Amino acid sequence: MTRPRRYPVPAAPVRVEDRIEHSRFIATLARAETVADAKAAIAAVRGEFPDATHHCFAYAVGPPGSTDAVASGDDGEPAGTAGRPMLGVLLNSGLGDIVAVVTRYFGGVKLGKGGLVRAYRGAVQHALRDVTTRERVDVVEQVVVVPYAAVDAVRRVVEREGGAVEAGDYGEEVALTLSVPEDRLGAVERAVQDVTSGRARKR
Repeated sequence: MTRPRRYPVPAAPVRVEDRIEHSRFIATLARAETVADAKAAIAAVRGEFPDATHHCFAYAVGPPGSTDAVASGDDGEPAGTAGRPMLGVLLNSGLGDIVAVVTRYFGGVKLGKGGLVRAYRGAVQHALRDVTTRERVDVVEQVVVVPYAAVDAVRRVVEREGGAVEAGDYGEEVALTLSVPEDRLGAVERAVQDVTSGRARKR
């Protein structure tokens, strides 16, 4: 299966809190581009709430619904009552590159397995309602050498396709470092050739 070049991801971390039968369930949701990012996010929450009873987690790195890089953990809750329900919510959220940690402060009332599943699943669902998203785009860099007179025109066509001119090395000609969405690279290359009358070349 080809990995999509664009998909929605969390734009910023979100934290919400639910209280159920005197227990506090604090859900933290964040973006995780890699498994290392996800593990770091989990560790950060553990460090922030070191006295909590449980830190249950789930993450899904990759496009929405992908199970190529997923994991979950119950952190002492009965097996299957926390991490797996949380992961199920993430996989059905329509978002990719996402990690969730639900921190619990036990309030003295046991919820039972069904109650725990509902609590942990509900905490992640609550956080997802508050999350803002942005599009993840695979970007490639390319250096093109163009005449001075074409620099502004090249900049315009690159920006029109969602890219940017990141740097310029000005000598006899101009070497421009372009940052371009991978799925628009072909269009940018054609446009650059058009506005330079075929004089642009890759470095």
